[in-house]
Amino acid sequence: MTMPRRRPGRPRRDDQRPTRDLVLAAATALFAERGFDAVSVRDVAAAAGVDAATVVHHTGTKAQLYDACFARVFSAEREVVEAAGERARTALSAGPQDALRALHDLVDVFVDFLEDRPETTALWLRRWLEPQRHGELDRRYAAPLYGLVEELLVAAAGAGALTEPTPHVTVRSLVWAVHGHVVALAAGTGSGARERREFRAFVHRFLDALYRAARRRPDRCPALTPARTPGIIHRSLD
Repeated sequence: MTMPRRRPGRPRRDDQRPTRDLVLAAATALFAERGFDAVSVRDVAAAAGVDAATVVHHTGTKAQLYDACFARVFSAEREVVEAAGERARTALSAGPQDALRALHDLVDVFVDFLEDRPETTALWLRRWLEPQRHGELDRRYAAPLYGLVEELLVAAAGAGALTEPTPHVTVRSLVWAVHGHVVALAAGTGSGARERREFRAFVHRFLDALYRAARRRPDRCPALTPARTPGIIHRSLD
């Protein structure tokens, strides 16, 4: 039996999302897998189930489409990081221990986000393979979040919760560590549960050692129980 051909430009029947969302989701996955040069507008159209003219109509040129993919992942990341950052800023007035606890929670939120959206890591890693190219993407979609956390560390230092002479280095180092963790999960060469458990324990030890924090209570140790961040559902690490 021959199935009727779908008319060009119409989204797949099994996905009723707006066409632009379908295009961006398909493009994000392709750019994350192959990089900018190895993806064409026709590739994106085929993956989204539309024609090339529809892709151009909704997103413009390939460069504009690439930018829109970063804007898409940035919007989702900004939402969770800003909320966690606001909780951490509020905690500054409660004292050093509460402030440090909030920083631990912020790290958990970021790890959760990238574990759930590994295409974000892949997209950025492809872009960073060519540091001198597409630099405007960093300025628009990375620097604002880096700056948010750097300002938070400066404020925590001002409140006496920690000493931080190079917040930009600390933030960059943590971000790269989490991206490396996501790559390890994607490689699938070992136990994903063990990788998650051990990495989570590492980043909390790192923060404690970096800021000479008092030993955290056993019930906050991620190697024993999932972290408890308001509004965030953590996966089991067992």
